[in-house]
Amino acid sequence: MIKLIATDMDGTLLNASHEISPENQQAIRYAQEQGITVVIATGRAFYEANTPVADTDLKVPYICLNGAEVRDETFNIMSTSHLNHELVNKVTSKLKDEGIYYQIYTNRGIYTENPQKDLDIYIDIAERAGQQADVEKIKAGIQKRIDNGTLKVVESYDDIEDIPGELIMKVLAFNPDLEKMDRIGQELAASPNLAISSSSRGNLEITHSDAQKGIALETIAERLGVKMENVMAIGDNLNDVSMLERVGYPVAMDNAAPEVKAIAKYTTDTNENSGVGKAIMKLINDNQ
Repeated sequence: MIKLIATDMDGTLLNASHEISPENQQAIRYAQEQGITVVIATGRAFYEANTPVADTDLKVPYICLNGAEVRDETFNIMSTSHLNHELVNKVTSKLKDEGIYYQIYTNRGIYTENPQKDLDIYIDIAERAGQQADVEKIKAGIQKRIDNGTLKVVESYDDIEDIPGELIMKVLAFNPDLEKMDRIGQELAASPNLAISSSSRGNLEITHSDAQKGIALETIAERLGVKMENVMAIGDNLNDVSMLERVGYPVAMDNAAPEVKAIAKYTTDTNENSGVGKAIMKLINDNQ
């Protein structure tokens, strides 16, 4: 019987407009009414993850930054994991040597040295997902994040670690050369203290090895007294693998990467067709 559900956001819970469809909302509420805890598990920082949820009346815990930060339903931080100076230097030196653009995610915001590069990334992600990128909407979103301070434009990343209380929790790297990115990912993954995943072809999400969705989900399940065989996880990309391979009910989106579909027991509809909601309703009702 399912007692805990974790769902990814981009390409999974959210549609192309970055919204949670009414069908998905209804299914999450139904699960919660059955006493099932539903958790958001995303590579996004909390201040990005909460935006589409805030447009609904849903209250859920969050696994953010691929597990580097976990928050409860009232947004209280339950756990964090960050990269120390040695690991940050290992990652950023490699990326600089290879000419790879990257962003720095901290406990307080996202840092960028080039907002135009950020625009290029979002356009590429949309196009690789088979979507028509709304360039003006993406530009407006970037500017809004700059204006509200969640996206910080700096001349250099070098001084971030010197800011009191600032913790580097994730490095997001991007380059359209997929073979090059695969090679760099494999080389960085040789470090036992780094976790390398991806939320889209062409990007690398680099966190501490303790910061993985699957590890964070196991911790939540343990706190709730739920066995992993009674947990359902839904995802579409490589940063979801660590949780899908640990649960009793691993679900892949129809738009998921082949590697994700290969390890899932179930496949649902696409994110554009409320696949999360359909999976939740089917598997809960089939396993009561």
